[in-house]
Formats: sequence, structure tokens, C-alpha cells
Amino acid sequence: MEPKMHMKEWLIAQIESGKYEGLLWEDDHKTMFRIPWKHAAKKDYKQREDAALFKAWAVYKGKYREGRDKADPTMWKTRLRCALNKSTDFQEVPARNQLDISEPYKVYLIQHDNGPARPAGTADSFQTKDQVIVQAKSSPRSPSLLEKTLHCQKESFDASKDVKPFIDDLMREHMYCELTGQKPAPITFLSPTLTISDFRMQVVLLYQGQRVMKVATSSPDGCFILQGRVPLGNERIYGPCTAQQLSFPSPSSVSLPSCLAEAMNRLLCHLERGVLLWVAPDGVFIKRFCQGRVYWSGPMAKHTDRPNKLEREKTFKLLDIPTFLNELQSCLQGKGHTPSYEIELCFGEEYPDPNVPKTRKLIMAQVVPLFAVELLQRFNVEEIQEKRPILTSNTEGEKM
Repeated sequence: MEPKMHMKEWLIAQIESGKYEGLLWEDDHKTMFRIPWKHAAKKDYKQREDAALFKAWAVYKGKYREGRDKADPTMWKTRLRCALNKSTDFQEVPARNQLDISEPYKVYLIQHDNGPARPAGTADSFQTKDQVIVQAKSSPRSPSLLEKTLHCQKESFDASKDVKPFIDDLMREHMYCELTGQKPAPITFLSPTLTISDFRMQVVLLYQGQRVMKVATSSPDGCFILQGRVPLGNERIYGPCTAQQLSFPSPSSVSLPSCLAEAMNRLLCHLERGVLLWVAPDGVFIKRFCQGRVYWSGPMAKHTDRPNKLEREKTFKLLDIPTFLNELQSCLQGKGHTPSYEIELCFGEEYPDPNVPKTRKLIMAQVVPLFAVELLQRFNVEEIQEKRPILTSNTEGEKM
């Protein structure tokens, strides 16, 4: 039997083969390469083409057998991404990534035995294999940011010997996989080029202020919040449905007057196609598919004193991650307040509404990206804020 190639040899062979569209050399010296990185939630996502390389790696590693195992493009992509990030042979080059174009891609630098290749035209932002790839300045007094922020789980999906539920494995594999080693390096500030790779969200659904569901999502492709289920056969609308589905509970799950229960049932009829929410490296996004109107508030909302409406079939950015990181940095330096990261959705009724408290709205959702919670907790931001004059307040129910 022919011996298996190491990942570096295998990947170089795939680049040279020309079989995979978008997988190509970034420079003439072949020190860097592009790897296609299209999100499964994109309208033009085609599993056969866009997941081909990830599938090939799963087949090569014996993790997928055609015709016997269930196809799982999300896990294929996760496996290759984490393998790249854990390997000593590769370093991601965030400054060259293009994730906001129609055919997005990431760029990786190939490490050679005599040390990392340093491509021309790049700053000294490439660090050793034991460091996460961020651009930073050195300082003798800088704290170990990575110990406080991007803590990589020691157990990887492949290394885990315990039989655990699939969701646990998926969540662990997606938590801060960008860290490629265990010895973090001192970094002085949070850089906007730092890559967020924890795509989980906490979603709380409320009926007239009463909590009816609280879920931590696990799919890196986000989640649908909708009435019923995503209908089959609508892949042209949704793309392959790998996003988690959160269905509205029956109004009977809470005690409401009959007139309100009837109004809620009428409203739910118009939320059949719901909204799709997801976290990407540069922000939190939403797309409304349902006929029923949806309003929102959050860090990027235009208005705080009158309604913000989500237009149908249009993608909105609800939170900008580089802005969040900059605001967090200012907060840690004593120059600003805790960055905002909570998002509220209101279905069928205008929001924000200065005349009606949120506890009287029929259907609301509170959405919190968990990477933000993790960062604030690791920096003890609440303790820092307690030492300053209190300018804003949240109720315990809103903090989640």
C-alpha cells in the first residue's frame, strides 16, 4: 500500500493538480496559496464545487466514505480548517484574506524546515507556530492577551477518545481554533485583524416578556428562527440547509389572554420562512425571508428612539467585529465604555418603540454572540466598569 502523504505534501499536490477552482498559488515563488472559503449560507453556494476540496480531505483521511456516510460539508470544512491551524506547516495570512467578495478565499503561508518563509511586501506580523496570527507591537509590559482571550481547547475533535454527543464535538472544534499552539505570546493590543472563530450565539425567545426558549447555537452556518421548518426543495432560496433551526414554540406554552394568543397565532402564520442569523469573522449578520415584518435594535442600529426595519431578502450587518474589538481595547485602556454586543429582534411589531415597553411585545428574540461574552469575561470588564461612574444600566434579565 502506498504510504500516506503528510498534509503539506497532499495540499501542494492538490494545488498543482488544478482540479479545484480557486485553489491556487498566491505568489510566483509558491510560498503562499489561496484556498476558496465560501460560506454555506451564500445564495450561490454549490456544495459540489465549493465543498469539493474539503470533501477530498475528509475522504483522504478516512473520515468520509462515499455512499456509506452522510454528507456533511460543514464538518468537512471544519476538519480542514482546524488541521491547517493546528499544523506547524502552515500559517494563515489574515492581511491577504478576501472574505467579502463573491468568490471569497483565505491565504496560507507554507512553513519550510528552515523556518517560515517571509513573503515580500508583508510586515513582521508573522509569528512562530506557537502564536496566533495577529498583527501586534511588542511591549515589555504587555499582558498575555491570548491566555485571556483565544484559549484553544486541548481536546480536539480527532483526539477526543470519549464518546460524546456530536453537538459537543462540533462546538469544541469551532471554539477558538485559530490558536495553533499552547504557548501564547505577549501582545499589547487587540487588533482588528484578529480572527474570531467562535461562531456560536445564545438565542432567547420571549413571548410578552416571558422566556419560552434559550438555546446556544452550534452550527458555524448560523441559525434560522422561524415558524415550522425550512421547507425542502428550496435550496435556491436558502442554499443547503446546514444552519440550525429554531422553531417558535406554541403560544400555549405561556399563559396569555385568549385575545393575545389569537393575535400571536395570526402573527406566527407570517413567519414561516423566518430569518437567518450568522456570525462571520467580520461581524454578525441577518437576512429576513418571512413575509411578516421584523424590527431590530443593536450596536449598528440606525435609530435608538424609533423603529429599525429589516428589509426582506436583504443582508444586514448587526454587529461589526473590528469596531467591537476597537471599543473593547479603548475600554481596557480606560478611554471608553463596555462595547455593545446584544441584539434584539421584534417580530410583527415596530421596535424600538418609546411608547410600548419590550415586555408587552408579542414576540421578541435576544441574540448574543458568545465570542463577545467570552472576551468580556476573560478581561473582567464588568469589574473594570464597576470602578468607574455608572452611566448605563441593564437589568439582569437583559444581561443574559
